[in-house]
Amino acid sequence: TLKVVVHADLKVLDPTWTATYITTRFSYTVYDTLFSYNSKYEPTPQMVDRWTISDDKLTWTFVLRDGLTFHDGAPVTTADVVASMKRWMVRIGAGQAFGKFVGSLEAVDAKTFKIVFKEPYGLVLDGLGSAATAFIMPEKQSGKPTGEQITDAVGSGPFRMVREEWRPGNKVVFRRHEGYVPRKEPADYLSGGKIAKVDRLEWLYIPDANTALNAFM
Repeated sequence: TLKVVVHADLKVLDPTWTATYITTRFSYTVYDTLFSYNSKYEPTPQMVDRWTISDDKLTWTFVLRDGLTFHDGAPVTTADVVASMKRWMVRIGAGQAFGKFVGSLEAVDAKTFKIVFKEPYGLVLDGLGSAATAFIMPEKQSGKPTGEQITDAVGSGPFRMVREEWRPGNKVVFRRHEGYVPRKEPADYLSGGKIAKVDRLEWLYIPDANTALNAFM
């Protein structure tokens, strides 16, 4: 068990509802992203295996990598990706900027989706890899009305939230997602193979600095 005193209390589980750092940290723990930045701030594939670009630079086709499963055991499909991205393009500033250039976004099959842009757009991978990117969650969650906050933290990331042990204002508990298949590349900032090396992770919120120091000692 790894116990960590975090800087703030986790109040919101929906990464499209707030840009607070604690929710972003939470999202990278339980969800996964299509691309992520490496230590050089270069967008690198995370859930995506490969992609192609049409000659006119308008159609981008992406294929998901093998082995992606949600915490409830369901496979990740492009229906989940499309729903998550559409929610992101409505609620998050970076997604709204991205969405202005999107003509259509659709699933081709269970592992392939394509984005057709209205005009050539030079920040496609940067938008998909930024810290304000779309975190992929099941369609049944991300497909909810955009004015309704998501309260179920089912992702496909390296850890799953133990909801029954969550004590708001005090503690958040995670367990290793045994079904997670990391990428083969070495971990590099937010990219690469995310290998969960502990069984259990506890976030402890102790607002008083002296109390936190005493607890650490």
